[in-house]
Amino acid sequence: MTFDATTAAWVHSAFAWAGMALGAAMWRATLKRQPGGGAFAPGNFAVLVSLLLGAALGNKAVFLIERPDVALAMWQGQALWPGQSIVGGLLGGLIGVEIAKKLSGQTRSTGDAMVWPIAVGLAIGRVGCFFAGLQDDTYGLPTSLPWGVDFGDGIPRHPTQLYEIAVVLPLGHVLHRARFATLGLAFKLFLSGYLLWRFFIEFLKPVPVAWPLGLSGIQWTCLAALVLYTPLLARTWRAERRAAPSRPAVPSGDRPAYPPGERHI
Repeated sequence: MTFDATTAAWVHSAFAWAGMALGAAMWRATLKRQPGGGAFAPGNFAVLVSLLLGAALGNKAVFLIERPDVALAMWQGQALWPGQSIVGGLLGGLIGVEIAKKLSGQTRSTGDAMVWPIAVGLAIGRVGCFFAGLQDDTYGLPTSLPWGVDFGDGIPRHPTQLYEIAVVLPLGHVLHRARFATLGLAFKLFLSGYLLWRFFIEFLKPVPVAWPLGLSGIQWTCLAALVLYTPLLARTWRAERRAAPSRPAVPSGDRPAYPPGERHI
């Protein structure tokens, strides 16, 4: 399976944009079902703008951590902002949302409604990565396993893009449908699970530039994020254990982040 570089770029972009569009539509539909919701309600709109800005900056920043050789080429004027990173997009989006909430005085978690839309959008994007083959940096190492895929160079490789789809969709669906009593737990579990998954699946991918211990820039980013984020997850998990007797009947992803009557700013 192979495309020329131009076709691969178009196919990859088409699936990436389709994934983002569908994910955004799903998130907007979820918010509209919630009291005071709607993506363009004052509080939600600020979160949306900060999410997009943070994700845009984060996906480029982490890509350059993964590929410092590209960063050097950019510095020398030989490249113009190529590549992106899903890990960076998620982390940058999270930071952007938290900054917006801090500035607007919001204290409640807003992430649970994003779990399933992110999972679906990510999976669609990974289909594009799969079809892009060797033109994209998401393919796996050579393998003798029967499901290895030849991306055009005659070498069967791990279809790590498909592995990710097989992990992310069930994870997102289960957490979206889970009946957690504590707002924010579903998103924290999803993000932590995805970072952990990415750390380990990177061992099945070529390392473009080795960082200390032979790990990739993505792996070090995932480790750093997990070190910082795990205490927040643990605190939310303890709150869930205390609140377990009052477990809600509505799945986490469909519950309002803001209760009726609470001010949206």
